[in-house]
Amino acid sequence: MGETEKRIATHGVRCFSKIKMFLLALTCAYVSKSLSGIYMNSMLTQIERQFDIPTSIVGLINGSFEIGNLLLIILVSYFGTKLHRPIMIGIGCVIMGLGCFLMSLPHFLMGRYEYETTISPTSNLSSNSFLCMENRTQTLKPTQDPAECVKEMKSLMWIYVLVGNIIRGIGETPIMPLGISYIEDFAKSENSPLYIGILESGKMIGPIVGLLLGSFCARIYVDTGSVNTDDLTITPTDTRWVGAWWIGFLVCAGVNILTSIPFFFFPKTLPKEGLQDNVGRTENDKEKKHREKAKEENRGITKDFLPFMKSLSCNPIYMLLILTSVLQINAFINMFTFLPKYLEQQYGKSTSEVVLLIGVCNLPPICIGYLLIGFIMKKFRITVKKAAYMAFCLSLFEYLLSYFHFMISCDNFQVAGLTTSYEGVQHPLYVENKVLADCNTRCSCLTNTWDPVCGDNGLSYMSACLAGCEKSVGMGTHMVFQNCSCIQSSGNSSAVLGLCKKGPECANKLQYFLIMSVIGSFIYSITAIPGYMVLLRCIKSEEKSLGIGLHAFCTRIFAGIPAPIYFGALIDRTCLHWGTLKCGEPGACRIYNINNFRRIYLVLPAALRGSSYLPAFFILILMRKFQLPGEMYSSETELADMKQTVKKSECTDVHGIPKVENDGELKTKL
Repeated sequence: MGETEKRIATHGVRCFSKIKMFLLALTCAYVSKSLSGIYMNSMLTQIERQFDIPTSIVGLINGSFEIGNLLLIILVSYFGTKLHRPIMIGIGCVIMGLGCFLMSLPHFLMGRYEYETTISPTSNLSSNSFLCMENRTQTLKPTQDPAECVKEMKSLMWIYVLVGNIIRGIGETPIMPLGISYIEDFAKSENSPLYIGILESGKMIGPIVGLLLGSFCARIYVDTGSVNTDDLTITPTDTRWVGAWWIGFLVCAGVNILTSIPFFFFPKTLPKEGLQDNVGRTENDKEKKHREKAKEENRGITKDFLPFMKSLSCNPIYMLLILTSVLQINAFINMFTFLPKYLEQQYGKSTSEVVLLIGVCNLPPICIGYLLIGFIMKKFRITVKKAAYMAFCLSLFEYLLSYFHFMISCDNFQVAGLTTSYEGVQHPLYVENKVLADCNTRCSCLTNTWDPVCGDNGLSYMSACLAGCEKSVGMGTHMVFQNCSCIQSSGNSSAVLGLCKKGPECANKLQYFLIMSVIGSFIYSITAIPGYMVLLRCIKSEEKSLGIGLHAFCTRIFAGIPAPIYFGALIDRTCLHWGTLKCGEPGACRIYNINNFRRIYLVLPAALRGSSYLPAFFILILMRKFQLPGEMYSSETELADMKQTVKKSECTDVHGIPKVENDGELKTKL
């Protein structure tokens, strides 16, 4: 083997190793950032209960990540290409870790979590003030002690979570646009779909781990280690239960910081993958030309920003893609953000259970679909245009399939005075004076405290007092209430703590819902990669990083930030009973009108998704008429033919990437 051949072979191995190692490091970064994001999403109900805040505030906290991302996305996407992209990604991972650590701080700065209850943990059989008692001398009212009201201000600790999520969003900013553009610049165009499929699969591994972590933490009581859990009168299925949400954020902080380390050792640029024969030039020549190229880029670091923005805004396919993405992301963010809350209220499951079900049933098919479509596009050399047509048809089919969710529903929890009468007759709306009935008017009960019990007649009651119970036996979660005048049954008129479980028919409907979700998730994953490849191919190579950043900017400002806020506010309107703070102010919602909740949760995203298919249809029409800028050399065969007929000095730049200065002139040369 000659000297030149040895240098080519050595250079090829080195280039192969570096681009693959960067892909591995970037995949780990995708795993860590998606781990943090999905864990945050799975703990939203726990944060809502911990700080006793409405769902609209929870939506603001969730959208604060996009606010942080929005602050820097355009600048990072444009100026990041002029700087050292791997190092910027590493710094971003460190910042994400710091944000996650800040989000866990409220647990260490606040006192113990005190859930709303009429039963004191130290209650014994001789102190049954929470039961039905005639001529009660003790007035049961929420305390109005000013000192206690000051303690309630600790609920403002949710601002730490908000700020931490903003910082996490700032740190995540460089990972996607700079990582994708780095791979696009130095990888074969043929390999891009497979590489992006690997990245998207990595982005799915993070959620799987995050949901498993969330399920584990949700089963652990928030103040574990500092309280005796045997004294608790609530279980993980109770809407007042708060899991150890802070543990997962500490784990996410450590993972993000560890992930950052490899990026500080990657070079600023790599030779183009697949153009190893271009290494015949001396190292000195390459270094010199690279330095000249860098100087030229630095001189134009700002002067071409406005021309690039103008070019992108005049690109009809690109602008229609942004519109389609905004509508689609509005729908998906709304559905996914509040999916745990929806499953809890619809099917009567605990946070731990629904988070585990989401992770096991939804995410593996998405991961498989990402890898499968990336492999198919590479193996069969499917063009982006053909893939886009296939993605449109499959996505439309999955959208129509999602309408079956309207038929997979359960009724409200049967709570006397809220969703049913004390005789068990359901009524749709909560009426204040229906909380009291003939069987409990003599009991002097609190009417706004949520401490539910389940009667042996299958009805739930807001408290043991409102159920007319006069006696209790047992301690903690094993407490049983007896002699309940409002419970009319063939048994002993007794009740136990917690809401009554929904029947087996509802459990079967949950299985159907999960089956539909598995099918929908798999089809969605198949359509996602072709759609993203259209985005990458519809813009010029020099505009790619800015185009990705602008796309992310628009989807965040028009979808990621407002969607969870307005959707959370709409969900709040379906609340039947709010929790009560010590000062009498409303806290977190305890139970929703599930029929209204279901309509909002399913109808609004369906309308948003349906409207997104109109601009998507116009994109397909435009793709038939115009050549995509990034599709000029879409296969290895075309690239090889070009290299055989055109001199590299005339048609390649210093990185070995084909120059397309004039499409007609290049066709003439070929």
